[in-house]
Amino acid sequence: MRKCGVLDLRLGLRLLLLVLLVSPLTPAANAAEAGESELWSGLARGDYIVLVRHALAPGNGDPAEFSLRDCATQRNLSGEGREQAQRIGARIKDAGLATVEVFSSQWCRCLETARLLGFGDVGEVPAFNSFYQRYEREEAQVKGMRAWLMQRKDSGPAVVVTHQVNITSLGNVFATSGEMVFISVDNGGDIEVVGRIAVE
Repeated sequence: MRKCGVLDLRLGLRLLLLVLLVSPLTPAANAAEAGESELWSGLARGDYIVLVRHALAPGNGDPAEFSLRDCATQRNLSGEGREQAQRIGARIKDAGLATVEVFSSQWCRCLETARLLGFGDVGEVPAFNSFYQRYEREEAQVKGMRAWLMQRKDSGPAVVVTHQVNITSLGNVFATSGEMVFISVDNGGDIEVVGRIAVE
């Protein structure tokens, strides 16, 4: 009897410890799911716009012989990057958004990412081109991006594929390759990052 009592006590303590460890995680997990659901709902309503850093493209910057309309002179998506771009599109569709307008930087890696999302035609927006290693262009481009975003806001679901430097300048966050950064834009052009979803 005594032995059973000790075993019961040990079992009870283990169960209590398990409950204490698991219970705090449940509300957090539910909150994360609710938060992501609100991001998708906000995008569907047109309250938010999604900035996507182009999918995986090995390397850094662009070759010295870079030419805007010649993809052979640029850093491009890898096979893994192309698969990642398709997964981003699938993630958006799985959230219930069958129709989304997609816009892009004119860089080949961005345009390819945008097309692989699978929503049809892609609009080219020069304001979202990279200014990496050309930081004298930053102020003018940020002004152009803000103006475009203000004009676009409240016009339905929109995704813009662009570059890390652009997203950092607009939202003060460092996006990883293929990461979706959800933003809201007020009437004065101020931008708030409301959430982020990374697609590995």
